[in-house]
Amino acid sequence: MTIPVEFQHRLRLPLIASPMFIASGIELVIESCKAGIVGTFPALNQRTSEGFEAWLIEIQSRLSGWEKQTGTKAAPFGVNLIVHRSNPRWQADLAICIKHKVPLIITSLGAVADLVDAVHAYGGLVFHDVVNARHGKKAAAAGVDGLIAVCNGAGGHAGNTNPFALVAEIRQFFAKTLILAGSLSSGSDVAAAQMMGADMAYMGTRFLATVEANISQDYQTLIVNSTANDILYTPKISGVNANFIRQSIVDAGIDPEDLRPKSELDFGAELDIDDKPQTGEKKAWRDIWSAGQGVGSIDKVLSTKELVEQLVNEYHAAIASHQIQYTSESAKSTS
Repeated sequence: MTIPVEFQHRLRLPLIASPMFIASGIELVIESCKAGIVGTFPALNQRTSEGFEAWLIEIQSRLSGWEKQTGTKAAPFGVNLIVHRSNPRWQADLAICIKHKVPLIITSLGAVADLVDAVHAYGGLVFHDVVNARHGKKAAAAGVDGLIAVCNGAGGHAGNTNPFALVAEIRQFFAKTLILAGSLSSGSDVAAAQMMGADMAYMGTRFLATVEANISQDYQTLIVNSTANDILYTPKISGVNANFIRQSIVDAGIDPEDLRPKSELDFGAELDIDDKPQTGEKKAWRDIWSAGQGVGSIDKVLSTKELVEQLVNEYHAAIASHQIQYTSESAKSTS
């Protein structure tokens, strides 16, 4: 198992609470790290680079204060950078991450060797989102420390490859940290990811149903009441294939069966989601809500602390159950 040295003895569970646009804010990150899992957020969740830097300062200050108060080391935190030509901020935000020595950088839509080198220079790690082995090889060549296999059923921007297939293909050329994403909602899912060959799990949708998630009660109600059949996979809302809750599309006054294609991906436009809501334009993430296919196993909203405790218990129970079953079956086969 390849868990980064920087993470060892700081995690209660080999789990990353994935960076979710709008939903992942300061409170979710801090509570995740205090609970013993990696908390992350997209830099674009703060509408300016100045605001983003203020968030980093607050996160580091509050976690440092908590560590001094409790004598416990918090889990590391991470920032997601969208490395795409339409994101006008990524280089400025990277400079801020370097300045504050952010422990983990998660890159999406672009694996850049110079970025990796800059993060390694201060001792940070870089993980990269991939939806297929071809993208994984490019990221591996850029020197990333981890690959996040975003498989079918994941919330937000997702691939359509079966996790068994993608994990197996990536393991043929990548020996560093492999993180599995896609429909994981329980501690037993984390254990299953490791048994498949991944080192860590990546969980987003389950953390939408937490007290600290920066989303509306209506959104959380949809999360709790939805099943996998309620999730629509389409490139026509954000410009890239992503999973959205069908009912939120209907509630936005749009026919899910008659979606107009979105011509191109534009992360610069994502920044103005709060600026002109009075225009009546319905936008991805703000009005049309994302979720992964794992929603069917989510039945309540918990605090992040309660959720992580539940996941830890489920994880250890799953491992213990497997060991007992395996021992039992082995005994039968040799009798």
